[in-house]
Amino acid sequence: MMENSKVPALTRAIEILNVIASYGPCPAAKIISELGIPKSTAYLLLAELKKHRFISTDTRDNYCLWTRLVELSEQALGKMDLRDISRPDLTHLMEETGLLCHLGIMDGDSAYYILKIESPSTISVRSHEGKSLSLYSSGIGKCLLAWQETARQNEILDHLNFVRHTATTLDSRQKLERELASIRRQGWSFDNGEDYIDVRCVAAPIFNSRNQLAAAISVVGTRLQINLDNQDFFASKAIACAKNISRKLGWRSPLELKAS
Repeated sequence: MMENSKVPALTRAIEILNVIASYGPCPAAKIISELGIPKSTAYLLLAELKKHRFISTDTRDNYCLWTRLVELSEQALGKMDLRDISRPDLTHLMEETGLLCHLGIMDGDSAYYILKIESPSTISVRSHEGKSLSLYSSGIGKCLLAWQETARQNEILDHLNFVRHTATTLDSRQKLERELASIRRQGWSFDNGEDYIDVRCVAAPIFNSRNQLAAAISVVGTRLQINLDNQDFFASKAIACAKNISRKLGWRSPLELKAS
């Protein structure tokens, strides 16, 4: 059922895009069924979205997302100074570790990758800029959640729906809260195959000039590349990289502040 809106046509158009994003290419009947809107309204909106290249149709007349969305996302991401600031250090981290590296941010109650630095490694891990991340089963997600202010963290935790993806997934608020406390003590987070069974990730936080959380970075590999024996090595590299980026944002360590 559609929520009340002062601009119902716009809301319905956005919902159509969300349905296609969730299910992939799908016929008009699927969209109409999911949203419960009149056929005439649906076809008018679909035609308008197609006219402006937000969607297209394939050979089976299924609707799919199209090029205008890619153009807009690239323009939006291109205006994020944080990406430009972080890119050299994240590239260096990739070169040091030989592994895929990411930059991620919080947006509302969700976390997203906004920069991906590919590795020449023969073993690859699938990801993409703009991908949403779990706050309880991904390295960057847990890192971003760990440094939220207490009230904000509790607000987010109140609405988390825990789904067990693998045998190591944290599946309760109590387990996650213990993990977040540990992350803050050690200064980095670890995804021990919690989202995808064969993927491992080490993440570290980035802070701004007000010592507020700005983002997080991660080093990502398979269980053959990152494990309990070498995770400290990758953590030290990630922390060093995150501190370099933080300093570019105006952050200063407690020792630097004390000396000034």
